[in-house]
Amino acid sequence: MRKRSHRARAALAVAAAAVLGLAGCDAGGSPAAEGTRARAVRAPVWNRTPASIAAVGDSITRGFDACTVLSDCPEVSWATGSDAKVDSLAVRLLGATGAATHSWNYAMTGARMADLTRQMREAAARDPELVTVLVGANDACRSSTRAMTPVAGFRADFEEALRALRATRPTTQVYVASVPNLKRLWEQGRDNPLGKEVWKLGICPSMLGDADDLGESAARRRDRVQERVVAYNKVLKEVCAQDRRCRFDGNAVYDYRFGTDQLSHWDWFHPSRDGQARLAAIAYRTVTAPDPAP
Repeated sequence: MRKRSHRARAALAVAAAAVLGLAGCDAGGSPAAEGTRARAVRAPVWNRTPASIAAVGDSITRGFDACTVLSDCPEVSWATGSDAKVDSLAVRLLGATGAATHSWNYAMTGARMADLTRQMREAAARDPELVTVLVGANDACRSSTRAMTPVAGFRADFEEALRALRATRPTTQVYVASVPNLKRLWEQGRDNPLGKEVWKLGICPSMLGDADDLGESAARRRDRVQERVVAYNKVLKEVCAQDRRCRFDGNAVYDYRFGTDQLSHWDWFHPSRDGQARLAAIAYRTVTAPDPAP
């Protein structure tokens, strides 16, 4: 009789242990319960609704040639502009009033990756929740292919710029746009006589120089520029992937097929208002997506 009673008590003990195991043993504040509570309260790394934005980069972010010839037009900037037709990233995220008071544009026409560290420090002084980056075209748009920024230097400068931001703003998010397909822009603009005259003033000579030359040498030159842009975008993706608060656009800007409606009707190379609006849409999709682009 005592043996059967002992076996019954043992069976009850095993059953109780199984029930507690299925419940995660949370009745006594076990590690399983603590982990569950920690997961419930831990904030996501990426905030899809940042409340302030600072933009860094080059002439594209300054709205160059979108309003008048050879002039900046920051009001149509894809990142921080106020133009209703563009519907900039800042306006989409913050509303028109919020964008006017909580977005700042530190991009500079002609800037290359080597200039990004200074811009990042200026942006960091505003303590923004998001910094947008679009730079690299001028590193490829040089007087010749030999003058293009080496890929290793491009990488080192980008890493330095991110370190400069992280030195004072470890939690600021960074959206990185890919460098546009410069060869595509040449293909779209080369049939416009006005555009080609403006190109002669020195706009991206490594790609746009001798625009009507379709010979083998010119083709090789343009291919070298294109290959360098592809390499730059690979750097942007790899460096950004090392920072958990950085999102690359997955080459969305590079892959976008700009047409003549999306190009400035002054130089047929920089984005028009319509082109700026397309850049804003790409940025908004990337920033607000549940997961980063592959």
